[in-house]
Amino acid sequence: MATQYDYDVLYIGAGHATFDGAAPLAKTGVRVGVIESGLIGGTCPNRGCNAKITLDEPVKLTREAARLNDLLSSAPTINWTANVAHKQEIIDPLPAGLTARLEDGGAKIIHGHATFKDNHTVIVDDDQTITAEKIVIATGLKPHRLDIPGTELAHDSSDFMNLKQLPQNLVIIGAGYIGMEFATIASAAGANVTVMLHGDQALRDFYQPYVEQVVADLTERGVKFIKNANVQAFEQQPVQLQVRYGDNQQLTADWILDATGRIPNLDGLGLDQVGVKYDRHGVYVNDYLQTNIDNIYAAGDVLANDLPKVTPAAYFESKYLMRLFSGQTTDPIDYPVIPSVVFTSPRIAQAGMKIPDAEKAGLDVAENDLANYWYYQVSREPIAASKQVHDKDGHLVGVTEISDQAENAVNALLPAIEYQLDRDQVDRLIGIFPTIGYAAWHRA
Repeated sequence: MATQYDYDVLYIGAGHATFDGAAPLAKTGVRVGVIESGLIGGTCPNRGCNAKITLDEPVKLTREAARLNDLLSSAPTINWTANVAHKQEIIDPLPAGLTARLEDGGAKIIHGHATFKDNHTVIVDDDQTITAEKIVIATGLKPHRLDIPGTELAHDSSDFMNLKQLPQNLVIIGAGYIGMEFATIASAAGANVTVMLHGDQALRDFYQPYVEQVVADLTERGVKFIKNANVQAFEQQPVQLQVRYGDNQQLTADWILDATGRIPNLDGLGLDQVGVKYDRHGVYVNDYLQTNIDNIYAAGDVLANDLPKVTPAAYFESKYLMRLFSGQTTDPIDYPVIPSVVFTSPRIAQAGMKIPDAEKAGLDVAENDLANYWYYQVSREPIAASKQVHDKDGHLVGVTEISDQAENAVNALLPAIEYQLDRDQVDRLIGIFPTIGYAAWHRA
């Protein structure tokens, strides 16, 4: 690569869209720089997936213990303060470990906020000029904030996961991943939770009959859902907060979570300065993850595409760019099946063709009543079902499951969907028994 630049490849952002590929790329001898204004690792390790699943672990345990209460001598409850402290113990070491991974590979980390000066140059914190032959935008997403009076009184997902004390009355605005997962966690830990929906559906990207079961279960547990809420303002009252919504209706709260989605994190990046094409959906790229400016690339959640915004997709893109930049491939990116899951209790997981699309296409959609399958009865799961989609040749092309272990079942089935295994090939797989993975294969 060209030597007139400080780096061969410069990444802006240090999340999964960067470090999974940047570290091995540096080991090939490519000069790699990584600019990060916050914690190394980005959202997922520090204030996303890792933190969330740690907070959720006791929820999963209390749910199962409640179902097996007659077999246990006492019922566990969640100690919120201890749970948050445990979460911090898990995630605190991660940035240092990821820093070492990058630096041990030979990458250079630059701390600060980057702004494009031209297509080969960025300015870090207004005082450091850095040049690179290729630049990768990997700045991810940030929380969306409602543009209403009093929006500063609400909090985001990071604030929620850092609460030392759980508010008694929690109002969540939004019923996507974050809203529904945190409603599950907070309710299980003892909060009175109200979820306010923009429309009349929660989790719009998931199979609605299964979503309705999750909503019904949370409702039985005391979570309140307000559809078509039309939230208008947040107001500070002498003791509590007030949410104004609908037709001059009011709701009091101790704490408000704005979970109205996540948007591309492009503030102050200077994309207009260099002419990179983007909009509110993110940065536009071609099949090589290349923007309209030929030496500028983008990867991860910041991309404007219809793929699930999940960590493994960012990982896949980062590894692809590593191979592209190191000369190991000249092919366009070829995405595999990308699964997704919402970590409510029960979970909903899906991969491949979605059920409504399959039904519209007239494909074979088979439903399994898993609550009556013996393995799910071990922990007395009351809500457990799956739908599987097969093409005309009998290949599994899609699956959606609702259960406490839906993510593990769908993970087990990914090879069948991705590689289009036929029945004879599936029958040659001898798995570990008894496990959910084995059970999933023998329903495929």
